[in-house]
Amino acid sequence: MVKALRFKGEKKVKKRKRAAVDPAGDSAGEEGSSKKALVEPRKLAEGEEEEGWVDSEDFDDINGPIILCFSASTPITLACDAAGKIFASPLTDIVGDNLSSAEPTDVKQVWVATKIHGCERWSFKSHHGKYLGCDKHGILSATREAISPEEEFTPVRNELGGGRWALQTVRERFVGVDESAGVIEVRGDAESVGFGETWRLRLQKRNKKRTKGVGADGKIKDKITRKELEELAGVKLDDDQVKTLKKSRREGRFHEALLDIRVKHGKHDKFAY
Repeated sequence: MVKALRFKGEKKVKKRKRAAVDPAGDSAGEEGSSKKALVEPRKLAEGEEEEGWVDSEDFDDINGPIILCFSASTPITLACDAAGKIFASPLTDIVGDNLSSAEPTDVKQVWVATKIHGCERWSFKSHHGKYLGCDKHGILSATREAISPEEEFTPVRNELGGGRWALQTVRERFVGVDESAGVIEVRGDAESVGFGETWRLRLQKRNKKRTKGVGADGKIKDKITRKELEELAGVKLDDDQVKTLKKSRREGRFHEALLDIRVKHGKHDKFAY
C-alpha cells in the first residue's frame, strides 16, 4: 500500500480506538470497565520511529520516493516543474553542507524510483506523473507519460558507498552538474564519473530494505574487527579511532567517519565525495 508523502514538520494524526464495553457488567464495575475500554494510542514500531530520510546503501534501496542531492557551492537537489523542466533546486532543510541531513521541502524535489522489470535499469517519475528522460543532446526533461529507452537510467554505485551514486543514461553518458558559467546547470552528457557526476540518493526511512545483521532500528548488529577497520582505512588506527568507527557504524555514519580518517592521513581521493 502506497503511503502519503510527508514533509518534516507536518503534524501526525493519532487515532484512538475504543473497545466494546460488556453490557452485562455490574454497576459497581462500570467505572473501572469504562476506563479499561479506552485503549492507548498505538506506539510507533521501531522501524517507523521517525518519518525521516536516510542515505541509500544498496540497489534495493532505490525504490519509492527519493531525492537526488548534490554538493554544489549551494547544496541542491534535482527537481522538476509542472512543465517538465529540470532544474537544480536549493536544499534549505539541511545541516551545514551535510547531504546526509537533507530532506525535501517541496514535492517538486521528489521522484518515485521503480526498477524496470527484466533489466538493471530504473525509471524516475516526477510529481506530475511524467518520467525523467535524457535526449541525445544531454538535455534532461520530464515530459513523457510512458517509458522509452531515454527514460531508463542505470545507477552506478560509488565505491565509498554512503548513498553516493552516478546515473548512467541509455547512451552511456552520466547525469552531472556544471557550475563553470557561474550558474548551476544539470545535464546528462558527461563521458565519465567525477565529482560533478556523483549524487547522494536519499529515500524515506520506512522504505529502506532491511538486510541480514541489521535491526529494525537500522543499526548494524554484526561485529567488525580492528584489522578489518585498518584495512578499510588504509592506516594504523589508535584506540579512539577504532571506538569512533565502531560507534559510527552502529549509528549508520560509518562511511563519513571513515572518509574523515582517510582525509586526515592523506588517503583520500579528491573526486570521492
